[in-house]
Amino acid sequence: MNQASLHQINALENQDLTKANALNKLFKQRLSSNLPIIKDLFFSLYPGENHTTSFKKLLLQLPALFKERPTPLKLQDIHRLKQGDWYQSEQLVGMQLYVDHFSKDLKGLESKLGYFEKLGVNFLHLMPITPRPKGENDGGYAVNSYHEVDKRFGTKKDLLRLTEKMRDKNMYLMLDFVANHTSNEFPWAKKAMAGDLKYQKYYHIYQDRTIPDAFEKTLSEIFPMTSPGNFTFNPEMQKWVMTVFNQYQWDLNYSNPEVFIVMLSDLLKLANLGVDVVRLDALAFMWKKLGTLSQNLPEAHTLISLFRMCLQVIAPGVVFLAEAIVAPNEIIKYFGSGPMKGNECEIAYNATLMALLWDAIATKKTILLYKNLYNLPTKPEEATWISYIRCHDDIGLGFDDRYINEVGWDATHHRKFLLDYYCQNIEWSPAKGEIFMYNPKTGDGRITGSCASLLGLEKGLEHNDEAKINQAIDKIIMMHGIILSYGGIPLIYAGDEIGALNDYSYLKDNNKKEDSRWVNRPYQDWENIAHLDSKKTYHSRIFFALQQLIHLRKQNRVFADSNNLVLFDGPNPHVFIYERTSDKDEGVLVLCNFSESPQTIAEISLGRYGSLAKPKDLISGRATKFIEGKLELKPYQLFWLSKA
Repeated sequence: MNQASLHQINALENQDLTKANALNKLFKQRLSSNLPIIKDLFFSLYPGENHTTSFKKLLLQLPALFKERPTPLKLQDIHRLKQGDWYQSEQLVGMQLYVDHFSKDLKGLESKLGYFEKLGVNFLHLMPITPRPKGENDGGYAVNSYHEVDKRFGTKKDLLRLTEKMRDKNMYLMLDFVANHTSNEFPWAKKAMAGDLKYQKYYHIYQDRTIPDAFEKTLSEIFPMTSPGNFTFNPEMQKWVMTVFNQYQWDLNYSNPEVFIVMLSDLLKLANLGVDVVRLDALAFMWKKLGTLSQNLPEAHTLISLFRMCLQVIAPGVVFLAEAIVAPNEIIKYFGSGPMKGNECEIAYNATLMALLWDAIATKKTILLYKNLYNLPTKPEEATWISYIRCHDDIGLGFDDRYINEVGWDATHHRKFLLDYYCQNIEWSPAKGEIFMYNPKTGDGRITGSCASLLGLEKGLEHNDEAKINQAIDKIIMMHGIILSYGGIPLIYAGDEIGALNDYSYLKDNNKKEDSRWVNRPYQDWENIAHLDSKKTYHSRIFFALQQLIHLRKQNRVFADSNNLVLFDGPNPHVFIYERTSDKDEGVLVLCNFSESPQTIAEISLGRYGSLAKPKDLISGRATKFIEGKLELKPYQLFWLSKA
């Protein structure tokens, strides 16, 4: 926030901010402060006098959209501005879930808020709850509306009641804004199919294959097995539509400024439902240009910054999450770069850490993990990560070949090993996952499966092997201990907190059976949850271990994200070590053993956390013992060390 806005907020400290006049003053201050940036961004995308009318339309729209924002949310915006970067707090712990798989509908979810409080979760990412086509719909990411609620989940009134209840409990909500495309049932698409040229210009629509064929020379295929190519012929129009993801998902044409203006309105309507974080889906694909891959283009970054600056004028308490599962050097750009550094998305997925953790589990070594992390660019101070192990999606293997080769491994063979290890092609592997979008031409593929099944719990239970079950539980706890301590907002995938296994019921559903990602989208097991307090099951062991880690996270301010992470490159190739530092000579040192064998670390490798400092393990509550100058870590053991 600029200093002028801060001074005006302070000046209004003793005034009644519920009065519209005071809130309008703050809006006008934000608008005047940010208008030069908004203008530069707009005309960078839409140059020339012929777009002046569209810019004037945008200027008229901004105060109109602010007027529509509910007063309680305007007041919350001011509170968030005074808080600063609230999304970096150690108090935040998230969970991602499908409403219908978790609690049937929004009313059911409201009744489960106590469950989240018991675990310590106060940040929810609900998978799409907006209307979508009845058949294939990409899990709701083919949208028929941006701000209505699909009847299967309830009503908009149910959502508003849920968000009000969440605000009362200091809980946060993240919803998706599918910015790249609509479904082919969206009102604009229907009007386009009916011959309305205005709405045909909202999409990339072409008379013949000339331009599509030119695009195809450089575009990649996202779903080569189920939706090859990037264009679909529409018989109603007798024209070709760009459909980068699936044939029923039409890509929006942001080179038309009218598309930006109307999408901004839809974005604010979504935010006005009580959304705290907007997850910008598929944002890397938002700008298309012939002769390029049409991913991560500079224009896409400018477009996102334009959305962001307009949002910060109207609803400054709402922030963006970048859904950009791309190379590390590209992910970092979604925080903003150059003059717009820190002015694009406030949050991004730490997909690099996620994939590398699964690599370390399979190899039992942290060599590639360290190699990549040491070469990651530093994010802006104003930004933070979502740290996660699993999500609704697959696990990609987008490692940099250069780093794989530098550690002495062959990149092609290494990726094949990982696919074989997790997708049941190696007999000794404890993992039970499935392959997703395997391309036999290139050997590329991705991995699906629940956290517990990929870490060996499913096979351990099948063989009634207590040792394997215990080992899998230790892995689950260690992996969550990393995301809870590494930095950013930890996001637990619903079911992982109780060790949910793969769900194979999707194979019986014709609309799902070709998409193996549904194997890791289970229904919440409320029967076992009901007995967490009374029975010692693997469900309860995992739940209460994570509950304790979440509690410890919230007690230690070093886990707030202020770029305060230092990697310790220890001599043991099986152990991952990092410190969360503090200016007050505090800090927590995290140690993780990725081996199925005990490992030792020399006290001299731990700096000030060596034996002379008598470090305390926060997890066990006991002082750490060094034997002959060495600390022993049991298989898959996790330490959070602090100075006693």
